[in-house]
Amino acid sequence: MRQLEYFVTTCETGSITEAALTIPVAQSSVSAAIAQLEKALGVQLLIRHHAQGVSPTPEGRRFAERARALLQEAGDLERFASELTDELSGVLDLGCLVTLAPLITPRLARDFKARNPGVHVRLSASGQQEIFDLLREGGLSVAVTYDLDLERDIAFEPLAALPPYAVFPADHPLAAADSVGLRELAGLPLVLLDLPHSREYFYSLFQAAGLRPTVAQRSRNPEVIRTLVANDFGYTIINARPATEVALDGTQLRSVRIDGEPRAMLLGLAALAAATSTRLTEAFAQHCRDLIAAEEFPGLPPGAAQSIDFSAATQR
Repeated sequence: MRQLEYFVTTCETGSITEAALTIPVAQSSVSAAIAQLEKALGVQLLIRHHAQGVSPTPEGRRFAERARALLQEAGDLERFASELTDELSGVLDLGCLVTLAPLITPRLARDFKARNPGVHVRLSASGQQEIFDLLREGGLSVAVTYDLDLERDIAFEPLAALPPYAVFPADHPLAAADSVGLRELAGLPLVLLDLPHSREYFYSLFQAAGLRPTVAQRSRNPEVIRTLVANDFGYTIINARPATEVALDGTQLRSVRIDGEPRAMLLGLAALAAATSTRLTEAFAQHCRDLIAAEEFPGLPPGAAQSIDFSAATQR
């Protein structure tokens, strides 16, 4: 199987040197494996071009196709065998929307790995469109994100509703209020999170009430926005409330619930609709469901996430 892997990788890269770097293994090991394979089969598989790499012979090309299929079957068999054991193992490529990532994924991944020591979690933070692209390319197993502009080939399982809050400096007159209305907010300077999808969501809150916000400052960095708000440049709106309300410069902030029934953001799991769930991805999804049910979702204070009716929630 190792000889087949070395041979197929060499055909794909067009070079024994590149194949050795890709696998990675010593170049001499690749050369020896292919030579042994040719000797065992009694046929030349590769044409060696001086200083220009290699190319498969007609026989080598047909053999590579069959070898590639066999390696795929072997990989599938290995994954199936691992699922027969009680212990989860493997790599979970976990993506997260960039605005949620600092709050949620580090502890979420740590707690999941603590339950399943054989699992390695690879984390990445991206914008919404990049998350969709990575899911399509196989770069992510699953992603924690919002129900923002979901596309047809993306499946989304909602976990909880996160209502919007206005964030003020701690000494702002409205910081001690129980709630604040959109009409009152529309006349105040807004520090806007200027990211695609997020920006449109915040505008839509005001548009639904027949209002327009007064944008005073913009930033694509959530921490810059929090520090601007803490230093009296205006207020901002968030859905995922941090457990501690302190800007990076140490200044205190306060979150105040927005009156009425403004559209909440649905926090959930996104995956490629055409992809089959594995035992690993399903275990992670159940881990998230359990945390939401217990109101212990990492990074969010108790009560920050509203439970939702899963039977009525849109599953795309």
